[in-house]
Formats: sequence, structure tokens, C-alpha cells
Amino acid sequence: MIKVINLKKEFTREDKNKKKTKFFAVNGVSFETREGEIIGILGPNGAGKSTLLRMLAGIMEQTEGTVTIDDMSYKKNDIEIKRKIAFLSGNTKLYNRITPHELLQMCGTLYGMDEKTIKEREKEILELLNLVELQNAKIGNLSTGQTQRVGLARCLIHDPKYYILDEATTGLDIISSQIILDFIKEERNKGKTILYSTHYMEEAENICDRIVMINKGEVIETGTPDEIKSKTNTTNLRDAFFALIGGVTNED
Repeated sequence: MIKVINLKKEFTREDKNKKKTKFFAVNGVSFETREGEIIGILGPNGAGKSTLLRMLAGIMEQTEGTVTIDDMSYKKNDIEIKRKIAFLSGNTKLYNRITPHELLQMCGTLYGMDEKTIKEREKEILELLNLVELQNAKIGNLSTGQTQRVGLARCLIHDPKYYILDEATTGLDIISSQIILDFIKEERNKGKTILYSTHYMEEAENICDRIVMINKGEVIETGTPDEIKSKTNTTNLRDAFFALIGGVTNED
């Protein structure tokens, strides 16, 4: 279980007059995950989704609050936790001069997997993500959607328990997006837990079991898609979000 308690991240920004002010990109976020579910982290650009997920993945340290994964903290169990998770963002960079096969071999070795297990796992992943015919192509020659699938393949090699996916389908064509969404649902059915950040409300409504909706760094609602729609008397999550923030303003 991933448990998040009163998580905060403070940054400093500078205006055109060089005046510095502090602000919380994430401000008091709390929630827990359950086994075998997809939790959607929903909100507009700038809501704090990426900052939140980077703290959950151990890439960024929080200013306040706690993150525990299976009752372990990053300060005491960093390596053990990272063997349990996979993190992918929409702008993850890969080595352009190597092939998907070479990347998976390298990542498997870094995770301490033996050669036989890496080979078996690689075969399974390439088939799952429709990458078999591209396994020996240079990553730099692949399309955006193909590269994103290779990035996801990299995350899968060690068979993680938790997936932390930050806008993994942003900018992808419909086929690549659907391959990734089908994969996410399949992993959920295997008992894996997926944290899935997106600003595509319709996409989240179709695949998420529960929603953590955030705006300006704060949680504004949690629940199943149906619960949130019922609370806001709306028929879709997009309208529910606007109902929760009081509509669109110039500040938004």
C-alpha cells in the first residue's frame, strides 16, 4: 500500500521585478492506495500532479508530510522501494543510439536480474506492447508513440508492484494510447496498483477505479467516478471538476 499523509512541496518563484515569493505546488495532499486498482490523479496543467508523483517515486523530496510504500520510507529503504515501483512520465528521455532490446537488457541487468529471466521477461513485454518488430531499431528512429511504449517497456522489466505513470498518453496517437491503456487495465487485473496522472478527464473516467482530483496543489475531491459525479450532480468528470472549482475564471 502507498500511504500519503499531508504531503507538501514548497518552491520559490521570481517575478519580472526579481521579487521572490514562496508557494506550495503540492499543499497537504493525503490518500491511500489499495491492491489491484487504478487511481487517477486528475487536474489541469499546473495543478501539481507531476510534482506529487515525483515525490511518490522518490525522485523529489517533500517539504513536509510522509510517503510510505508497504510501510517503508525512502530515507530508510530507498533501494528496496524502487525495486517495487515503476515511474514513467510523458517526457521521459531514452538513449537514441541503442535499441529497445539493448535498453531492456541493460535495465534488467541494473535490477540484478539473471540472463534467463531478462530474456523471458523481455519476450513477454515486447509482445504485450506490440514492439516485437521494433526491438532492433534505433530508439532515435522511432515515432513518439513507439518511443513512449519503449519507455513503458523499460519500466516493466523488473515486474513492479506499483506503477506511477505521469501523463503517459499525452501527445500520442490513438493506437499507441489504446495499447498503453489496455496494458494498464491488464496490470490492474493482475493485482498491481497504478497511479495514473492525466488531464484527460474522459480517459480517466474510462479506466480509473478511484479519483484524486486536485487543483492548485490541493485535493478538491476523492472517490469513484460515479461518486464524484453524484456529489456534483454532473454526468462526467469534466463537468464535475468545473462544478468543484466554481467554474472557469481568468485565474484558471
